[in-house]
Amino acid sequence: MSTEELSKEQRVLRLMRKTLGNVVKDVTPLGGRTNPLSESTIQDIKDCFGLIAARERELAEALGFDQSKPYYADSETPNAKVISIVKPTKE
Repeated sequence: MSTEELSKEQRVLRLMRKTLGNVVKDVTPLGGRTNPLSESTIQDIKDCFGLIAARERELAEALGFDQSKPYYADSETPNAKVISIVKPTKE
């Protein structure tokens, strides 16, 4: 599988996750009303999210991405230093 194919699959998965999340938000009842979705449908949605996440992890591994922590290009060398400030005691 080429990088272009992986990238396309990643975009599809991202869009599926976003769309499924929006559907869940749209049908979530407000103020103690009953949920319009059955328990089996809710479980199916959870399973879909799990499958999407698993495939996204597989694709990240195939491309050599480490998803254990976020990567920020500008955070390689910190610009700030931590100092401790001690409040003086009154005598």
